[in-house]
Amino acid sequence: MRLNSFDEWSPLKEVVVGSGVNYTSHERELSFDMVFHDHLTGLDWYYPRLDAPGSGRGADEPVRSPIKQRYVDELNEDIEGIAETLKTLSVTVHRPLDVNEATTEIRTPAWSAAVVPPLNVRDNTLILGDEIIETPPMIRSRYFETQFLTPVFAEYFRQGARWTVMPRPLMTDASFDPSYVNREVRDNVEPITDPQSSPYDVGHEMMFDGAQCLRLGRDVIANVATRNHELACDWLDRHLEGRFRIHRVHRLTDSHIDSWLIALRPGLLLIRSMDVVDMLPEKLRSWDMIVPPEPDLKSFPEYDNDDLIITSPFIDLNVLSIDPQTVMVNEAGPELMRLLEGHGFTVVPVRHRHRRLFGGGFHCFTLDTVREGGAEDYLS
Repeated sequence: MRLNSFDEWSPLKEVVVGSGVNYTSHERELSFDMVFHDHLTGLDWYYPRLDAPGSGRGADEPVRSPIKQRYVDELNEDIEGIAETLKTLSVTVHRPLDVNEATTEIRTPAWSAAVVPPLNVRDNTLILGDEIIETPPMIRSRYFETQFLTPVFAEYFRQGARWTVMPRPLMTDASFDPSYVNREVRDNVEPITDPQSSPYDVGHEMMFDGAQCLRLGRDVIANVATRNHELACDWLDRHLEGRFRIHRVHRLTDSHIDSWLIALRPGLLLIRSMDVVDMLPEKLRSWDMIVPPEPDLKSFPEYDNDDLIITSPFIDLNVLSIDPQTVMVNEAGPELMRLLEGHGFTVVPVRHRHRRLFGGGFHCFTLDTVREGGAEDYLS
């Protein structure tokens, strides 16, 4: 089928499900900690200063945080379960290329980084109607991640889709706007005060993830927390002029919006708390809101101090709509399932155990490429 995806709820026909093959570690360095600083927990893992007194490390020296093989094995079991469940719902499932075990590092003129598999495929791509937009990455280890989706994107291109790549950042330390992180500094977290200089410094650059967006037909809600995000939205405004409208919400969160705000169907939002409402565009505030109960920490696996947790317990809000009446939900969240059923939804429970270790729920792990909906005006 031809690429067509304008919203988050219309009947889902085709989707990309990510791959976790050869996911061995997280690489702690400035770009990783800039994105995940709110949630890093565990012994000796507090952000951001890798050169903190007594660490024995330099500020520009990455640190690998290994992921235990049993978690990776269980992750891949759960991903296959997600893909198979979608197929039973008559959804065509596409998969990216797997990372070869020999592919361990990427290099640019400015830096090198470990390779991350294309697991959270929502992050580095924004599908708007008949256009694939590869977004400028925010984490160095994911710089070439969309390359693993090339066969999928190329086939949609052959069928008539537009295929655009936003400008790639040089991504030196000076490229990052640390204002959001520094504003959120806590007692046990040091501010970013001394980024390392590079001959490739050009100042702040656009960096932005597709998961910062909520798609509502011709209207796109975009979370903006830094100058990097602002620059990317400026580019989107100009590129999409006359076709889509970008509505910026400021500092709703540090980056991704889909564990804070999900549109289940026209007129109905799933939100983390009512605190979100005042930050939304005025016409969106009139929609009905479902606020889930506080997450039960007993629904998550227990981890060791050396296991790096990178998401909040609200990650299970990260649901995937199959159609306006059907939602895929983590089977570990019975309270959320009952709440959605009480609002008339058919809930499809699926197992996903280690979402806090791998940074994504069902919405993150998937990229919907074909839905039946069109370019409706929901906020005009």
